[in-house]
Amino acid sequence: MRTRTSQTQELKLLLVCLFAALVLIFIVRSTLTTSQQHQTPEETTRSKGCAGACNKLPRSLAQALIHYSTSVITPQQTLKEIVVSSRVLEKKSPCNFLVFGLGHDSLMWSSLNYGGRTVFLEEDEAWIKQIKRRFPMLESYHVSYDSKVNQADNLIEVGKGPECTAIGDPRYSMCQLALKGLPAEIYETSWDLIMVDAPTGYYDEAPGRMTAIYTAGMMARNRERAGETDVFVHDVNREVEDKFSKAFLCEGYIKKQEGRLRHFVIPSYRDGSESNRPFCP
Repeated sequence: MRTRTSQTQELKLLLVCLFAALVLIFIVRSTLTTSQQHQTPEETTRSKGCAGACNKLPRSLAQALIHYSTSVITPQQTLKEIVVSSRVLEKKSPCNFLVFGLGHDSLMWSSLNYGGRTVFLEEDEAWIKQIKRRFPMLESYHVSYDSKVNQADNLIEVGKGPECTAIGDPRYSMCQLALKGLPAEIYETSWDLIMVDAPTGYYDEAPGRMTAIYTAGMMARNRERAGETDVFVHDVNREVEDKFSKAFLCEGYIKKQEGRLRHFVIPSYRDGSESNRPFCP
């Protein structure tokens, strides 16, 4: 069995390699863009204004490389779990990425979605302030949860009602599971990826991820832009995350599971088929 130290070193190496690949892609794209700019006199003149800055490594990527190369703190997910989400990001980025939770892996997710928009929703205001002091470029918002883990059995029964299976904007939903206090732009954005790795859910009085999972699924179904939303739920080894993800993200939409991470691909229901498409396939 591998030691914890070797696993940590392996994860750190993966993170550095991921960022190195991201840097390489950035440089290649920048080089191609620069070569295209020299096709006309006007573009040549404009490119001179770059003064070498066009191919310069963005500060956010440089900071991420340095942070994960030197940090002794590793993200909450394992190497294999991170790879599942990073492969989807590789195909879809730059894109809109919503993450429930703000943690030691937040800079990684934001950097892997370089050029896109990555938003974090966090329950702990003090933690948000602490992270913002270290990484002010991360976009995060405070969210309050009214639920508790010890209410999960009742809430999963509530979720079977017609007010919870009706497709629509979560902020106008009559379902007790819908999160309604988020910033308006969170509901109005078509999210390409959603990661549910919060709020806290490992003890009875914790808020649990019941409402976060339900709301993520409803956002995916209510997505205005055509296409599918990749939804990831972490800690599915726990009863709440397991049951609620299967019930409201649907077993029929499961794409893959790796360790404690479950990956769903949910289509938009706003293509005129919501009246005859079941909540779960």
